[in-house]
Amino acid sequence: MLELQLFWTFFKIGLFTIGGGHAMIPLIMEEIVAKGWLSQEVLLDFIAISESTPGPFAVNIATYAGQEVAGIGGAIMCTLGVVLPSLIIIVIIAKFFSRYMNRPVVQEVFDHVSGSVTGLLFSVAVEVGILVMFGMDGLLDGAAFKPDWIAIGLFLGLLAISFIRIKKKKLPPIAIILLSAVGGVLLYGFIPV
Repeated sequence: MLELQLFWTFFKIGLFTIGGGHAMIPLIMEEIVAKGWLSQEVLLDFIAISESTPGPFAVNIATYAGQEVAGIGGAIMCTLGVVLPSLIIIVIIAKFFSRYMNRPVVQEVFDHVSGSVTGLLFSVAVEVGILVMFGMDGLLDGAAFKPDWIAIGLFLGLLAISFIRIKKKKLPPIAIILLSAVGGVLLYGFIPV
C-alpha cells in the first residue's frame, strides 16, 4: 500500500535527521526522487512553498509531498511519519535529560551535532541554489547546464542587500524576504523563462 510506504519513508527521514526540517532536504530529495514519486522540479517547488507557508518546514514538505503522491491519505501518513520519530525521541529524552545534561560527554555530543547540522544546511543551500540558478535536473547525471539569469540576478542582488544590512544594520531580515518574494513574483510573472 502506497500510504504505508510513504509513512515508512518519512518515518525514516524524521528518525535519522538531526537539526530540523532543512536538514531533511537531502534525505527527502534522495528518497522521494529516487523512488520516482516526485520529480526534482516539483520537489523544489514544494520546498519553496513549504518555506513560505506558516508552520514547521518538515511538516509542510511532508504534507505537500504526501498529497501530491497519494492524496489526503498520503498527506496524513507522511505528516505522521515525519512527526512521530521526534515525538518518541523527545519523550524519551525528557525522561532522562535532566539527570544527565550536565555531564561533559553529553555537552560534547551537542557540540558535535551542531557542527554536523551546520554542514548539512550549507550542503542543502548549495545544492538547491545550483538546482534553481543553473537549471540542472541532476547534479551527477550529466544534465544540461541552463543558467537562469533571473534567479542568478535576484540572488546576487539580494546577497548585496544582505551584506549592506549586515554592515549598516538598517534593513530587517523580513524586508529581505519580502523583497525576494516581490522580485520573484514580478520577474517570473512577467518574463517568460
